[in-house]
Amino acid sequence: MFPETIETERLRLDPRWPETVDLDDCYRICSSDPAIDEVTEHVTWDPHETKKETLEFLERGRKRWEDNEAAGYVIRPRQGEDGAGEIAGFGGFSVDWEKRTATLGTWLRKRFWGRGYSGERAAALAAVAFEDLDLALVTVSHLPENEQSRRAIEKYVDRLGGRREGLLRNHITFADGSVHDEIRYSITQKEWREATN
Repeated sequence: MFPETIETERLRLDPRWPETVDLDDCYRICSSDPAIDEVTEHVTWDPHETKKETLEFLERGRKRWEDNEAAGYVIRPRQGEDGAGEIAGFGGFSVDWEKRTATLGTWLRKRFWGRGYSGERAAALAAVAFEDLDLALVTVSHLPENEQSRRAIEKYVDRLGGRREGLLRNHITFADGSVHDEIRYSITQKEWREATN
């Protein structure tokens, strides 16, 4: 149902499965990559403590894909980009079929920040959600204090025709059990078509 490979001008996205992601490389990145604490400061997971945890992350990606719940991808820069072929991060979307809604999520290694990859990935995934899956809505959220995500999300949501909806209080739970607010944005299929065609 979900495309197994997505290529943009500068990125290649492949499924987040044990067969497509090197376990040792992924574990090193998810446990001790430079600035991993900055990367995980505003996401729901903590740096991985064991290789088993990394394997479970990849296996969960495959299971949710097979169950048509989510399309998770490893993000790699394409040939010609600095770091071509390396794992830059992970991203994708979960699907609520009853509400015809895809919810985007991503994280990138710090060395890949500031290149516009988040927006490029978001545009490609929105196209899949609206064109391939005929969903009605794409949403994305960030923590109120995450200024870097706010800037990136506002830029691509505006370009794709969407808008900021507002603050959702006590909306997301982290691995440590703490509960956090989120700021949510959305793009309808109609808004997306008007903005991109």
